[in-house]
Amino acid sequence: MGILSRTSYVIRSKINSLLNRAEDPTETLDYSYEQMRDQLQQVKRGIADLTTQKKRLEMQKKRLEENVEKHNEQARTAVQQDREDLARRALEKKKTKMNQIEDLERQVSELQSQQDRLIEQKDELQNRIEEFRTKKETMKARYEAAEASSTVSEAMTATGEEFEDVGRAIERAEEQTEDMEARAAALDELHETGAFEDVISDKDQIDRELEEISTDSGVEAELETLKSEVGGGAEPEEEVDESEIEELEAEVDDDEIDAELEELQEEENA
Repeated sequence: MGILSRTSYVIRSKINSLLNRAEDPTETLDYSYEQMRDQLQQVKRGIADLTTQKKRLEMQKKRLEENVEKHNEQARTAVQQDREDLARRALEKKKTKMNQIEDLERQVSELQSQQDRLIEQKDELQNRIEEFRTKKETMKARYEAAEASSTVSEAMTATGEEFEDVGRAIERAEEQTEDMEARAAALDELHETGAFEDVISDKDQIDRELEEISTDSGVEAELETLKSEVGGGAEPEEEVDESEIEELEAEVDDDEIDAELEELQEEENA
């Protein structure tokens, strides 16, 4: 196969494929049905034309038959009047008319045979058209049902794909929600442990530990001081006369006591 032949074959194949995809079977069936109906109408018109021609020949034959009778009477009258010449001429015309009648009868017979054949073909074609119409409607119903089923299947397939997309979207949303909840919980935990304060402060771990030790040492030292001041040492208390206590109380200034208490409170607060 040459290049041009192969190219032509490929082009025809592609055109045929395009036509097959673009073809609507229901439209094709309707078109075929209309074509068959047109053929039937043409056959009917042919039968009508043939019948018209036959009727004309029959009418012409009838006129010739009337002329034959006329010429026969003319010949009889001429014989009665001893005019053999006129009788002979009348009989010759009669013979000519009878020959024409025979020719017309043959033509009418042929036309009648053609008419009978056309009527049979018309009846057969009409029966085929009726059968085709029944099959056409059945095929159209089957095609429309198959098309509807295909449309529903495609819709269900598309819906299934959309549901899969929706399912994946829900899964992604759940994952993002879980990640956000975990992040929020982690932030709460860091906030409770004071990690945010460590991050904000410019002190490193060693500075914070030394500061904590210093704070604990200062507190312990101040606590010992307060204990020594409050306790007054470990020496045993001496018995004091009540009169001496009263004299000491008289000598002690209330303002000095208040000042000392305030000083102790300030030290405790520090």
